[in-house]
Amino acid sequence: MSKEMVKICDKEVEDLIRKRAIAENQCQEIKEIITDLLRTIRDPEKPNTLEDLLVITDESVQVQPFEENGYLVRIDFNPTVPHCSLASLIGLCLRGKIQKNVVERIKLDIVIAEGKHSTEEEINKQINDKERVAAALENPNLEMFDSCIRDEE
Repeated sequence: MSKEMVKICDKEVEDLIRKRAIAENQCQEIKEIITDLLRTIRDPEKPNTLEDLLVITDESVQVQPFEENGYLVRIDFNPTVPHCSLASLIGLCLRGKIQKNVVERIKLDIVIAEGKHSTEEEINKQINDKERVAAALENPNLEMFDSCIRDEE
């Protein structure tokens, strides 16, 4: 291999490393933004936030590059009890708060942490179904949703 070829390869490797570092920094920034948003969501039944109840933690949010200039955001949440009747509302609150506040191109995947709810598969399908979510977010009777995601002043 000639010296010119080695220089070209070295430059390509340097560019790749630099791009990867930028992407990692952007993912970390988006994770922090989303985590800050989610920590203010109130539990539907208790006066506490989801963060207070450990439904959401810093480890709950994962962000990675996705397609060109986009990000895959995965949120794993832990309902307070395995038979929580409001787990789907909590998932909807997580999704709604992010959709209303995050402008970056993201693909959002919200799931109940594995083994943490008796009907996690069914609820995971509901909270990731675009049509169901859109209909729920447009429902004017969903006052509990609004009270959970409302920012305190």
